[in-house]
Amino acid sequence: MQPVTEISDDEFSLFQTLICREAGIHLGDSKKPMLLSRLMRRVAGLKMNSFGEYYRYVVNGRQDELVRLLDAVSTNETWFFRNPRHFSFVGDTLCPAWYAEAEAGRRPRRIVVWSAACSSGEEPYSLGMVLLDKLPGWEIQILATDLSSRVLERAQAATWSLEKSGDIPPRYLKRYMLRGCGGQEGKMKAGSELRNVVTFRRMNLNDEPWALEPYAQFELVFCRNVLMYFEASRREMVIKRIMKRLPSRGYLFLGDAEGLGSFPGMRLVVPSVYTFTANAEAHRAAEAEAEEKAAR
Repeated sequence: MQPVTEISDDEFSLFQTLICREAGIHLGDSKKPMLLSRLMRRVAGLKMNSFGEYYRYVVNGRQDELVRLLDAVSTNETWFFRNPRHFSFVGDTLCPAWYAEAEAGRRPRRIVVWSAACSSGEEPYSLGMVLLDKLPGWEIQILATDLSSRVLERAQAATWSLEKSGDIPPRYLKRYMLRGCGGQEGKMKAGSELRNVVTFRRMNLNDEPWALEPYAQFELVFCRNVLMYFEASRREMVIKRIMKRLPSRGYLFLGDAEGLGSFPGMRLVVPSVYTFTANAEAHRAAEAEAEEKAAR
């Protein structure tokens, strides 16, 4: 059987609609070659004659194949301490404030963080290094989620090429990373102290409701460089749902190319970092009342 090397406009349109509906990701027409290259091998492996046949296979109740498809279209480029300003803000501004509040008895010595769209784990492990360093003895919980089960397997392995070590501050590298030897020569692995504060879970931001239990709220939510792929209505939905998971003094971190603009109830603190406005509680109460009326 000859491999399928072309995808028609109609077939591409079907996948555009499916991927947007299931994951909130909008694939522009320019992404047609990308989709072709990422799915071609799978279509060939299933010995199918067209992308239309593969589409019908996916939508015919094959949840496992839908996961494979969404894995294939996910963009998973990341690195340690990506956008260092965000980690400096956490370590140099937020952690001292939290520490002072705990010393004064105004808060528990506990921090819960969500790294949404965590990819292969560099972001949550970077956060773990900062929090462990700045808040010694505290209970630190970092939930890391991603749409792609493939990259989550890599994240849970917590092993990377030594080439990635250059992105990690030297004192963190020395304290939290183990250098491989023998069969692991040229690699590094997160030490147990760091691995123990991060929990990984597959989750689709487009799903409703979100499977975040037992975590009720998060003082920090990192949702960086993912909402740019969502269409406007899905992006707004995700932001509103994140807001419900933030306490009044919680913080939302977005990518540099993303922004909330004048999103109701939120204000910019530093570039691409947001928290609630002074009248946010009134705004959230009005939103909840509106939702309750709509549900009646």
